[in-house]
Amino acid sequence: MSACTFFGHRDCPSSIRGVLSAEIERLITEKDVDTFYVGTHGNFDRMAYTALVELRKLYQQITVYRVLAYMPKPYDIDTADTIVPEGIENAYPRYAIVHRNNWMILC
Repeated sequence: MSACTFFGHRDCPSSIRGVLSAEIERLITEKDVDTFYVGTHGNFDRMAYTALVELRKLYQQITVYRVLAYMPKPYDIDTADTIVPEGIENAYPRYAIVHRNNWMILC
């Protein structure tokens, strides 16, 4: 089994939604990908996460993690499937997303 990481641009067009979902499904069925890490900023990240949540209903063997770039606030309610990269607390806030993305690549 293997892992796949998704993070992308905040202004990603919604027209790629179908292609993205189909590619994720291909990764699951043809490449045996069972673990997915997704960023939490921008349209692409939201589309990837939404597609993964839908596909998780069909492919219950997959695990999906939303990877935070910043420490969650106490009032952040929806943190059920989120993780925080090691060392993010030491990252300069301006570069926290870069730190998170690099961490995701190394997973």
